[in-house]
Amino acid sequence: MIPVLLLAAPAPIPEARKIEALIQAVADLQGAVFIRNGTEHAPKEAADHLRLKWKNAGRRVKTAPEFIQYCASGSSLSGRPYEIRLQDGRTVPARDWLWTELKRMEASR
Repeated sequence: MIPVLLLAAPAPIPEARKIEALIQAVADLQGAVFIRNGTEHAPKEAADHLRLKWKNAGRRVKTAPEFIQYCASGSSLSGRPYEIRLQDGRTVPARDWLWTELKRMEASR
């Protein structure tokens, strides 16, 4: 008989780790450009900005979906959405890219 513990699904990734993984995924984007308020930023710069927004959000952002919605989708000052120009030249809303990345992370778990 196989112990029940061996059949259990893996424990979910804590939300803070998911958020940090999303930020790191932005930082690791090779050849990409993060566009914020019409200005281009390197992936590492963008990741630093997202980390700062997450820190400033404090307890209001508890989950990865909340992080995407409230910190990583657009400018809280101008209301303009963030975009990512990928290495292949396509420009996508940062929100969409991050949702796809979150789903990929959760599916690989």
